[in-house]
Amino acid sequence: MIYLKSKNRLKGGFLIYLIKPMLDRRKKYLQIAFNRSLEEIALMINSLPLSDRIIIEAGYPLIKNYGVRAISAIRAMWHERIFGIEDQVKNVARGSSFTLTGLGISFIGSLLKSAAKEAARKSARRDGSVKNIHFNPYIVADLKCMDRAFTEVEAAAKAGASAATCLGLAPFETIDEFIRMCEELRIDSMLDMMNVEYPFEVLTKLAKPPRIIMLHRGVDEREENRDKEIPFSEIEKILNLYDDVFIAVAGGETVRDVISGAFNGANILVVWKLFNEDPRKITEITNEFLEELK
Repeated sequence: MIYLKSKNRLKGGFLIYLIKPMLDRRKKYLQIAFNRSLEEIALMINSLPLSDRIIIEAGYPLIKNYGVRAISAIRAMWHERIFGIEDQVKNVARGSSFTLTGLGISFIGSLLKSAAKEAARKSARRDGSVKNIHFNPYIVADLKCMDRAFTEVEAAAKAGASAATCLGLAPFETIDEFIRMCEELRIDSMLDMMNVEYPFEVLTKLAKPPRIIMLHRGVDEREENRDKEIPFSEIEKILNLYDDVFIAVAGGETVRDVISGAFNGANILVVWKLFNEDPRKITEITNEFLEELK
């Protein structure tokens, strides 16, 4: 990996950051939010198809359960999956990375079989029968920052996040500081507009826009009010004024939702429920979503 040294206003002089992977405006990305145990996530990530259009999210509940080490762990898992440095599945099965407590044997067996298929494909790539695919992992830390932006962004960056989230409901001073700190620490700022009725109005009051704007229908909103729509109409309005931002859409969980988001101009489509409800189907589900996002 390539490293940079960057000055910052902390005591101690320098922090070291990975050169971040860059998002490509010509591509559509699938962002998968993980919120299960680290043991399960290790197996799920090893079942993912290798694609630079996959963004991995350390979900808010996951970070609450494990702290920022969840970000580092997920980054390591996805990095090892991409570059084949070490077979994370074997580590998990041996218990050398995590302890397999509380997981059913049949469940683990199913995940291992799925991961084994990907391991076979990886072996074929090493033999030259399939072209090697190498790209830098892109990891989102779902912080849902509402205050103390400096502290939260620093923690996420140190843990290896490529991007972090701040809520659009936060004070404007917090959002401005969050965006500024993300730039200083060389990670992408993602502003989550969940429960913000008019996202465009929030953006006009900021010193500068975030790198990524997320239009978000929350999980509880979707369950309690199935008629509430994702505000796709805001996308065109935002892009007319801020043509250099990326638009993420969260709150849709079907292929149809993803197609709607992509059709309306979103760059990143965020999903979690299908992947966390039945992780054994993660390879099949991911391939289906990626096919629709072409």
